Amino acid sequence: MLGILAALASASPGVAAAADEAGASTGASMAVPAAHVRIGFERVRFPGNGPRVGLVGAGVLVDVDSAVAGLAIGPALYGAISGDHGGFFSLGGEIAWRRRLLGPFGVELGLYAGGGGGGGAPAGSGLMLRPHVDLVWDLGAVAVGASLSRVHFSGGRIDSTQLGLVANVNSDFRFVAAERLAEPTLGGGRGGLGFDRILFVGGGYRTPEGKTLKDGTPLPRTISTIGVRAEQGAGGNAFWGIEAQRAARGAVGGYAEVLGNAGLEGEVVRGTLTLGTRVGLGMAGGGGVSTGGGFLVKAGAYGIVRVGSDVGVALEGGIARAPNGNFRALQGSVALLWALDGPASAGPSRPARTDFSAGAERYVLPRSDGGERAMTAVALKLDRYLTTNFYVSGKALAAAGGGAGGYTSALLGAGWTQPLGARLHAGAELLAGAGGGGGAGGGGGLVEPRVFVGVQITPALALRAGAGRIHSFGGRLDSNVVDVSLTLGYGVSSGR
Repeated sequence: MLGILAALASASPGVAAAADEAGASTGASMAVPAAHVRIGFERVRFPGNGPRVGLVGAGVLVDVDSAVAGLAIGPALYGAISGDHGGFFSLGGEIAWRRRLLGPFGVELGLYAGGGGGGGAPAGSGLMLRPHVDLVWDLGAVAVGASLSRVHFSGGRIDSTQLGLVANVNSDFRFVAAERLAEPTLGGGRGGLGFDRILFVGGGYRTPEGKTLKDGTPLPRTISTIGVRAEQGAGGNAFWGIEAQRAARGAVGGYAEVLGNAGLEGEVVRGTLTLGTRVGLGMAGGGGVSTGGGFLVKAGAYGIVRVGSDVGVALEGGIARAPNGNFRALQGSVALLWALDGPASAGPSRPARTDFSAGAERYVLPRSDGGERAMTAVALKLDRYLTTNFYVSGKALAAAGGGAGGYTSALLGAGWTQPLGARLHAGAELLAGAGGGGGAGGGGGLVEPRVFVGVQITPALALRAGAGRIHSFGGRLDSNVVDVSLTLGYGVSSGR
């Protein structure tokens, strides 16, 4: 799954009018609704006699302008880090309502819905529902508390109620309303995703001899991966970020990982060469790779060679280990680094258009038993425009129907949109990446060309329908694709 994954773009354009009162400090057309990053942990009972599965959940919820004060919406991700179902992931969205009760104490009611499975979990169709109620103590920048939730899978055998821990990190989401994208804007701080740079990563693991997959077959000595990292400076030479990768090789095509990173770096040749080191902790598994409960640790050292003011090439080497499984490997990667918004702007600049889409995708997926069956999946997508019409894109997908719970894919690419009048537009794009899991017949590299048409409901919100073809390299997947989505357009400061 991609760190589009942190596609933190669900702010409603309706907040713009109220947030414009932020005035000169953020630029005349910058909106600044409140947001919070929600991080939780709970132990969910899966069928069988195994230990409860420790799930970590993370999401970004942005307040929306509505008649209901305290309403927020955004993308979220859940994954296993303990138990015996390493490789279990769920990707989707959450809607929540917050209210202060007494003094610093408050309540949050929410509902998560998304596609999920993997790691041998009996996820059925893959549709995961998680209603919850949280009692939290607001400490200012952070609120901490306890959560009561229910995790249910449609068509599956997972139906568990549990207590958990939750922490909300309070923030904001700075953006430019869609109708003002042509106006120069003062940034006044990080906008949109809040990341300073993004890296498109191609890499691989080199595993020791003699290791096996869960079914006893040999673990491939080389596992190729693709992924994305998104990072933000934390003062001085420190930074933090998120990372998402998945296998691009059919033998372990269902393997995926999502990690949080922290590190240090410094320039050794001004404007040209940067050296650094980082450590990552998070969730990993799938594809038969033995990661135990799913907890993964990575460490690496890297160098970045800048080839322009916004672009660089990064080379990294290091190690990875699943402490509760038998997976350990040397890791190496090469990445294309793209500098994004940064914390400040020297002066007004035209905002960069960004589109966040949430919807459903359907195609025929071959199964490991030799048959084929239609699958419906939740799809989250983020587009960043480099010109008025041309954009780069990332998409993450998780099965939520068709008995393919646990199937996921991650794709990167580029596209073009063309207005067809005041309210209509059309476009075409080409995405490539990897997918697997959920009983799919093979996994690994994918390519997906598609075209779409859209109608603007408001200046910011569009309804889109698309069609195309998805094909796997060396696999049996070769199917027509149809999809529908709601797309939210907004802008972020392009100054650094």
